[in-house]
Amino acid sequence: MVQRDETRVEYRVERSRPDRVYRGVVRSAGIAVLVIMALIGLFLLSEGLPALKEAGFSFLTEQKWNPNEGRFGIASILLGTVMIALVALVIAVPVSIAAALFVTEYAPRKVRGVLTSTIDVLAAVPSLIYGLWGRFFLQPRLVPVSEWLTSHLGFVPIFHTTTDLFGGTAFTAGVVVSLMTIPITTAVVREVFSQAPPGEKEGALALGGTRWGMIRSVVLPFGRGGIIGGSMLGLGRALGETIAVTLIISPIYDHMWQILDRGGNSISALIALRFSESSDKEIHALMAAGLALFIMTLVVNAIASTIVSRSRSGAATEI
Repeated sequence: MVQRDETRVEYRVERSRPDRVYRGVVRSAGIAVLVIMALIGLFLLSEGLPALKEAGFSFLTEQKWNPNEGRFGIASILLGTVMIALVALVIAVPVSIAAALFVTEYAPRKVRGVLTSTIDVLAAVPSLIYGLWGRFFLQPRLVPVSEWLTSHLGFVPIFHTTTDLFGGTAFTAGVVVSLMTIPITTAVVREVFSQAPPGEKEGALALGGTRWGMIRSVVLPFGRGGIIGGSMLGLGRALGETIAVTLIISPIYDHMWQILDRGGNSISALIALRFSESSDKEIHALMAAGLALFIMTLVVNAIASTIVSRSRSGAATEI
């Protein structure tokens, strides 16, 4: 019987000083982000706790907003927040996927850089500009669209309406918010599509497939994680959008399932409209509403992060 002497060899990498400094800065930045998020959550919780104790579970079910009378809740404005965000997402996601595919697969190389820079610039435009443009330019031009939707799709509950006033609706606010989420979603999806394996793309074309066939069989399956991640990032932006929604929508405090009816509200718009003229009791109630929005966006992003990490594109880009 022959015995082998197994020798364990250990390798130790000596990092240079710049490398150690860089790692320390990056680690500190990551920790700082977590600390800031925790501090924001603790601040909202401490400031909103008195209102939560007073309202109890009815904070999630009450439609009225009268903190001074002890009757307040986020049921109606939470529904309005979700409806506006969903309208924005339904419009933004297909447009973003199509734009990302055009930039990565169809646009000439010289045009690609211009389009990428334009998309990045659109993401940096202040929300106030989008809100003003949406209110004075886009809103009147969406009235015929709203009339067509309620005339031809009125049997669908969300498109049914009993009024002919189509200004200041959740639909208009959702369209404007979608224009703000398209650049962010497109940038994320484009980055993932550009990392699709070139060998698989070339193989699909070499087997006689068309360009669209290659995109359908290689690029889209590979970029599924990026599509989900970009969509959830856009959803987070849509849920928290404030100024544009405040400028467009006519605030009411009632359940609004019909996106073409005049009126609506969102949590962020409520805070922006009421904060400057609120009493201490109302401030605590607004902080509680802000806490609900904070938790909702965290949950959405956590779910998206889990889905992306399990996808092929997420695993390919993981360090």
